[in-house]
Amino acid sequence: MLRAALRASHSTIRTGLFSAPSVSLARRYLSQDTRAKIQDAVSSTPVVLFMKGTPDAPQCGFSRAAIQVLDIQGVAPEKLKTFNILEDTELRSAMKEFSEWPTFPQIYVNGEFVGGCDILLSMHQSGELEELLEKNNVIPPAESQPSSSPSGSS
Repeated sequence: MLRAALRASHSTIRTGLFSAPSVSLARRYLSQDTRAKIQDAVSSTPVVLFMKGTPDAPQCGFSRAAIQVLDIQGVAPEKLKTFNILEDTELRSAMKEFSEWPTFPQIYVNGEFVGGCDILLSMHQSGELEELLEKNNVIPPAESQPSSSPSGSS
């Protein structure tokens, strides 16, 4: 009976010891140095895009779409910094943990994570992206359209 109790407690301990670490070992933890470098990068320019390829030669359709949306929105080249995650596998894996977002492209506005291509497209279509970019002084506010009729007509 004592032997059965020991076996039961031993298997419980064993399960407890091996199940929890395997979950935590699956996640990589960024060093403070790496986290600080990434934070500096996302804060260095008003709009930062981690993408596959470059703005002139995107390497996937989602990165191409993100660049096109930013161009349509009128984001000036000097207000946009891009990082080609295909050139640096360490950066690619670190960014997934930093943003807690598994895919690319990833966009940041004034140091804040916005999302990926799907969110960027949705925000563009709803007008939220233009509001966000205006609010963060990335693009100038849209001029208000005059509501009165042209002069001389009544």
